[in-house]
Order: sequence, then C-alpha cells, then structure tokens
Amino acid sequence: MTDTWLADTWIDRLRRDEAATAALAVFVLCAATILGAWYFQLVVKLPPCPLCLEQRIPYYVVIPLSLLTAIAALMHAPRQLVAVGLLAIIAAMLCSAALAAYHAGVEWRFWPGPADCSGPMTDFTKQGSLLDQLQSVQVVRCDEAAWRLFGISLAGYNVLVSLVAAVIAVFGLRARKVS
Repeated sequence: MTDTWLADTWIDRLRRDEAATAALAVFVLCAATILGAWYFQLVVKLPPCPLCLEQRIPYYVVIPLSLLTAIAALMHAPRQLVAVGLLAIIAAMLCSAALAAYHAGVEWRFWPGPADCSGPMTDFTKQGSLLDQLQSVQVVRCDEAAWRLFGISLAGYNVLVSLVAAVIAVFGLRARKVS
C-alpha cells in the first residue's frame, strides 16, 4: 500500500508540474531516438557516418540533463535552475536540428559535405603494403543516405525529432514562467 501511495504522489507531482512533465517527455523522446540509432547501427548493421556520430552528441548531453531537470522540478528546485536546464535543452536540440539539417542537405546534394566523408575517393592501388591495409577499411559516406522512409533519411527525421524536443522544452519553460 505504501508503494502505491508513493507512485501516486510522483504521478500527481508530474501532473501538477508541467516543466517536469516536459523535461521527462524530452528525456523519453531523446532516449528513444538514441536507442533507435543504436538499433540501426548494431542490429540492422547500418554503420553511421561521421556526421551521424556528431548528431548524437547533443542527445548525449540532453538525455541526462533532461532527467536532472525533471528531478529538479519535481523536487521544487528554484525556478531559475529549472529554467536554465530547459534553456540548455532548447539550445542543444536546436543545434542538433541545425546539424541534422546540414547532413540532410549533404545527402540531397544541396551543398558539399565534409571532405573526409563526402569528397572524392582516392585510388590507392598504385601503392604497396599500405594498399592492403586500406582496402579492408570501409568509409561510410556522409552524402549517401543509408536508409529512407517516405523519402526522408535518418538525418531528416533527426531534424524533426530535435525540433519536437525543443518545442516540448519551450512549453515546459513557458509553463514554469507562468506558474
């Protein structure tokens, strides 16, 4: 009976504090996104390109930050502290959306990508033993989408997910200022 009371208390607190709810929603969304990226990499065997790996960095920041922000809001931390957490989430997710939009543009050939993953591939066949080592290396190109659904690549979906996470954090920030 005590466990039910504690669970009800946390659920009730979440219902009352929209900033905590928003931060927790961002946590769940971002954790699910990273789990999806790992699924494509480890289960489906789609190796990520360098830009794909860079797009994960904001998630690695936002996942623990959003959880800490939700806990801070639920524990009645100062409003400024929760607001700073939500602002940092917004900034990181907007950076994530910008990087993902850049990557999607590279995939659609709207602009050139980094030379290390989308430039011309050099023919190393004229060299000696270095050739044997380099032939076993697989370079994952940034300008070729490995997978698309409805014509949108994973980078394109990352733009959408990042923007949704930023908007959720904005709602949490606005609710925090109003209450």
